[in-house]
Parts: sequence; C-alpha cells; structure tokens
Amino acid sequence: MTQPAPIRRVGAESPLLTTALALASAGVPVLPLRAGKLPVGNCRSCAAVACGGRPNMKEAGPCQCPAPCHAWAAATTDPAVLTSHPWARAWRQAGAVAYHPGGAGLTVVDLDTAAAVAWARTALPATRTVTTARGEHWIYRGTMRSVNGVREDVDIKSTMSYARWLGPGTGATAALPDAVRALAVKEPSPSRTAPQALTVPLTRGQGECPHRTPTYLDRGIAMAEQRITEARSTIHATVYRTFLAVLSTHGRCGCLRDTHVARLFSAAQAKGETARHCTDAWTNARTRLGL
Repeated sequence: MTQPAPIRRVGAESPLLTTALALASAGVPVLPLRAGKLPVGNCRSCAAVACGGRPNMKEAGPCQCPAPCHAWAAATTDPAVLTSHPWARAWRQAGAVAYHPGGAGLTVVDLDTAAAVAWARTALPATRTVTTARGEHWIYRGTMRSVNGVREDVDIKSTMSYARWLGPGTGATAALPDAVRALAVKEPSPSRTAPQALTVPLTRGQGECPHRTPTYLDRGIAMAEQRITEARSTIHATVYRTFLAVLSTHGRCGCLRDTHVARLFSAAQAKGETARHCTDAWTNARTRLGL
C-alpha cells in the first residue's frame, strides 16, 4: 500500500476527515467508524432496506442517499462526498477511519492474537504489516472474497468488507499468495459427522407443541439470524452455537420447516460459511441433542 501524501487541514475539519481525504487521494476508499469499530448506522430511508439493498450488503452496492450508509459499500474516494454535510457530521462523531481493502485492490489478513501472528510468520509470505491493538494486519496486493474465522483468530478482509486504518505499516506489499487464497477454501473437518440431507419435520414430534403461535418461532429464527449476521469473529463457533440454541428450543416438537433452516443457512453463508459446513454444524448440533 502506498503511503498517502499529507494534505493540509482546512478550517475546523475533523482530524479523521483529514486522514480520510489523504487516503482517498491515494485511491483508497474510506468510510467513518463509530466507537467500537462499527460503521455508521443507516439513515431512515435505508434503515428498513427501503433503498433496495440488503442489510448485510453481500450482493447490492451502495444506495444513492447522501449519508454514509451500508458499511463497506459506502466507502468512497470522492472528496465531494467525504466532505458533504451528512458525511462531515459523521466524521465529527466518528471514532476511527476504515477502508475497503477490495476497493483498493488489497487483501488484509487480520491476525487477532500473538499466537495467530506467530502462525502467519511460519505459514505465509512476508508482506506489509500493520500493528493492531491485539495483533497485526498483513496486507497483500490482490483481492479475494472476505471470510471470517478461516482459522482461530484469523479473518480475511478484502471484497465486501472493511478494515480499520491504523497507519501505512512497514515492509513491501507482496502479491496475494495461494496460501492466503487457500484459507478461504473451507474443507470439512474429518472429525465432523458426515453431512446428511435435511428432512422435515426434523423429529417425529415429542409431546404437545409448546409454541402457542407461529410468531414465537418466527421471532426465534429472526434472533438467530441476527446473532449470526452480527458475529465479528469465530464464525464457525457462532454458527454452531446458534444452531444448537435453535434446535434445543424448537427441535423436538416438529415445528421447524425447511424454510426456517434455509433462513439460518443463508445467514451463515452470507458470513462466509459453505453449505457443507452449515450442514455439518446442523448435524453435529442435532447429534449433541440426541435428535
């Protein structure tokens, strides 16, 4: 990544906006982050996806509203947009600057612990590194799909994702190696139960159904979808625990249908899980509960 040239601050411009404009001038799409490394919330017009996008923005691009909506999809290099009124207000309230690695032609391997960094030093080619609060970002030249939890404490951030800007880092930026691309190809663990086709109902039904209205079940599925969608790391574990929770509550009376399971699988696959891993996690959860 080329270190952006410094630019002069103008008037009462936010220091974060100054950084953002410098990055944008170097061709790096940027966006503001709130405290906690979260993107700015969608505006009223987009809050209910009225603009036609999707909440996780895995397929649609940014809408045409003037606010910094839709997380990574809002990232831009246009100084006119970055300094517009809705964005200027967001920058004044922001806690950090983020950038869209894929939009800059980059891939970030996010190493969240010292153990993950030690692994990378033996398994991956050297490249530009940026120190983070808990580990390092390893930055490569080239893009790929973003996948969280490719191994313990290791995420890949490239297309359809964002990373916090923590400085230019040190070292030369190497080309994206096959070793990193291979991390996104998730083969099922040999220790996992072989995947099985889902059947409906999931059980024969044991006793009277405790779910007095369909709303109870729908609310539970919606909460499970949200838990998976909002996961920031350890995606494998989150998906499995969520499946386990759903089955422990709804799996014994025969209420779950293919449509409910499909919703959960779609949420998991939007976070980078494969259909095979979803099936494995579901089967393992059923096995643990004796279903």
